[in-house]
Amino acid sequence: MSTSQQTDPLIGRLVDGRYRVRARIARGGMATVYVATDLRLERRVALKVMHSHLSDDTVFQGRFIQEARAAARLADPHVVNVFDQGQDGEMAYLVMEYLPGITLRDLLREQRRLSIPQTITIMDAVLSGLAAAHRAGIVHRDVKPENVLLAEDGRIKIGDFGLARATSANTATGQMLLGTIAYLAPELVTRGTADARSDIYALGIMLYEMLVGEQPYKGEQPMQIAYQHATDSVPRPSAKNPGVPEQLDELVMWATEREPDERPIDARAMLDRLREIEKDLGVFPHVVRTPAPGLVAVDEGVDSGEVTKIMPGTFTAPTVTDAVDNATLLRRRSRRNTGKGWWLVVLVLLLAGLAGGTGWWFGSGPGSLVAVPDVTGSSLDEATTALAAQSLVAVPGEDYSRDVAAGLAIRTEPGTGERVEKDSQVTVVISLGPASHDIGALSGMSLDEATRTLEQLYITSSGDPSQVFTDTPAGSVVAASITPPRGGDAVDCTKGCAAFEGSTVSFEVSAGAIPDVSGRSVGDATSALAAVKLSVTTDEEYNDDVAEGKVIRVTESESPVRPGDTVTLVVSKGPEPIAIPSDVVGSTIRDAVDTLEALGFKVNAGIEDGDLPLGFKYWDVYKVRATNPKAGTSAPKGSTITLTPGL
Repeated sequence: MSTSQQTDPLIGRLVDGRYRVRARIARGGMATVYVATDLRLERRVALKVMHSHLSDDTVFQGRFIQEARAAARLADPHVVNVFDQGQDGEMAYLVMEYLPGITLRDLLREQRRLSIPQTITIMDAVLSGLAAAHRAGIVHRDVKPENVLLAEDGRIKIGDFGLARATSANTATGQMLLGTIAYLAPELVTRGTADARSDIYALGIMLYEMLVGEQPYKGEQPMQIAYQHATDSVPRPSAKNPGVPEQLDELVMWATEREPDERPIDARAMLDRLREIEKDLGVFPHVVRTPAPGLVAVDEGVDSGEVTKIMPGTFTAPTVTDAVDNATLLRRRSRRNTGKGWWLVVLVLLLAGLAGGTGWWFGSGPGSLVAVPDVTGSSLDEATTALAAQSLVAVPGEDYSRDVAAGLAIRTEPGTGERVEKDSQVTVVISLGPASHDIGALSGMSLDEATRTLEQLYITSSGDPSQVFTDTPAGSVVAASITPPRGGDAVDCTKGCAAFEGSTVSFEVSAGAIPDVSGRSVGDATSALAAVKLSVTTDEEYNDDVAEGKVIRVTESESPVRPGDTVTLVVSKGPEPIAIPSDVVGSTIRDAVDTLEALGFKVNAGIEDGDLPLGFKYWDVYKVRATNPKAGTSAPKGSTITLTPGL
């Protein structure tokens, strides 16, 4: 992985709680494109993230939203799908279809100019996608090879809708502006206005470049190129490449007329003309699929525009052949062998009869039926191609599946192997992935009840539940977490959640409360706790209420206690000893009694308090000569201290 990949802070981040960023694909002037995993639908996507310094620019934010809305209005196999658009904090993003492959610009760099079959194949697909846009009232405004994507599986798509460039011409760098100016219609240069015919002009320039290997206008400064667009006529491609057919010459000239009214009105009109040319030349669109390379390099360079770059792959030109039917072969053979004898006439008649019989068999007889091919696990595009090869028409359908990944075919209706008439419609049922269900709170249920509830939704237990000591009844569910069918972050479902069929659940159940062993001996308490698979350690502390040697309480750790853990028994050492003050010896009986009682002792004064002559009291006259226990030693709180009085 490159240093730039390692230092990109977005690599590995979970965007909007759904998209896990895996790697950077390309970086442009307005946004960076990453490959990411949609954890909810479990598929690879391209994540286009607006640069942070543009997040406060409402114009650029508007373009992001415009691109998402424009693409969402289109449903065409030759347009890059935009799945989602959102905001994660200050980060605006688009989620698009991920297409491993290359761009048309990459192919032109590699081959310089393309063959006629390659050119027709690409132009047919691009015009089909752009026709859908024009039909929806969308003007692309940035048609160029960088925005034509050639996927490894043979699909050709046009991307980056809605990114208008008219207001960015004064702020873009010369390199970026040059990449757009090369395809800029004259009316955009002179009046700053654009419609569908402006896209047609850009297509004409792109068609010229594919046929010739270079753009028609060159210049060191963007304004030099813009001036040529506004004042000059695009030359015929055949002037640079004599192998270009006249029909394609005329198509380029028609598409690049300086006056918009003289061009095709939209992409549909240009596509219709291209289809006529295909018939004239006998060359039809066809993409040969090639295996994807084992390792794919990621383009880390700066893009020339805000384009959806994709990983380089391979794109192979079609091989065009002339199919000749049996009748034609018979006519040719008949002409060649006219003078070879009457016996050849008999042979020709036999062959003609055989051809006629074969035609009946395959035309209206039993041979006219074809078997529905097995397309299970294929994408809709692949299934459509496989059915078309059998002269069948694919009709998309949808259904949930726990076994087939989303976007791939589950089955066909009629089923695989069934024989149907040619040109019949066959429904290709595409997987929506596993169905999702809302699950209520699982906490408090018994383990059996929770297991049965989830099994009805095709959610199974991942193994034996873990246990934890709680105040809830033993065997009841304390916590539950559900993991999606193909992995990913587990979801806490203790209080309810939404989960897909085919997920797995991990339970945590109550082992009941820890036994109450307070007031019991250490031995008895240890045995009671061992019975519930708890080990013990002991600690001691003084206690006025629990007898020495008895258990005061069980001390638990901060984390939940589980069977197999160790707990601490706190054992009483009895009342805490208190020191008998030394200064009570020599004090009056009354002062000694007050001092010792304040410390929690009981006191035997050794003499009754009473009156002496002249109003004196015994406790105020007699003093403490000694104590038992002896002053300066310690005795338990509440014990009796005996005083020895004297004068």
